Amino acid sequence: MASRSRTNPLALAVLICLYERPMHPYEIATTLRQRNKHESVKLNYGSLYGVVESLERRGLITPRETERSGRLPERTIYELTDPGRFEMHDWLSDLVSTPVKDYSAFEAALSFLPALAPEEILDLLAERAHRLEIELSALDAARTLVKKQGLPRLFWVEREFRLALRETALAYTRKLAADIASGQLDGTEWWHEIHRRGGEDVPLPQFFPIETPDDEGE
Repeated sequence: MASRSRTNPLALAVLICLYERPMHPYEIATTLRQRNKHESVKLNYGSLYGVVESLERRGLITPRETERSGRLPERTIYELTDPGRFEMHDWLSDLVSTPVKDYSAFEAALSFLPALAPEEILDLLAERAHRLEIELSALDAARTLVKKQGLPRLFWVEREFRLALRETALAYTRKLAADIASGQLDGTEWWHEIHRRGGEDVPLPQFFPIETPDDEGE
């Protein structure tokens, strides 16, 4: 019976590979790497075998047969069960249709920005912008390559999305740095003051708490 345990995208990747055809775990890993899916889903062999065992316990996949090639150990070939087919469809549909809260490391850093001096933050943002520029160049080169190879866009939309995210991140990083440098970021004067005083108490500026839908009912 399928459960609602959907915290590991690698499990979905395994279900989708087996939806295509029965495979053994090593073939699943090879298929994902050949298609560059390891750039979108964290993949290592240890975790893959653990995922396969978990999916089997949940009744989403089942052993079909074992095979042996030469002196290699036996490999178990798995296939989807009917509950596994339903779970794959329902899980992927949910991911495509429903935005979820991603706890970005950079978003967390932004929430604690005043802990570092404005001048230091400007240097760090410049470094981040430079790294994003390098990553964007690599992503753009990869996009050009797959186009030349004739790979249909359908099979690299995840790279397109990654590129769009990085372009937005770079634009935001540059804008934030410019607003800090110019003093246009509201609260910058207080920010400079707390670091000028070297840790002495500085009253927080007056503000109204920001309520989000997640806060309701808590």
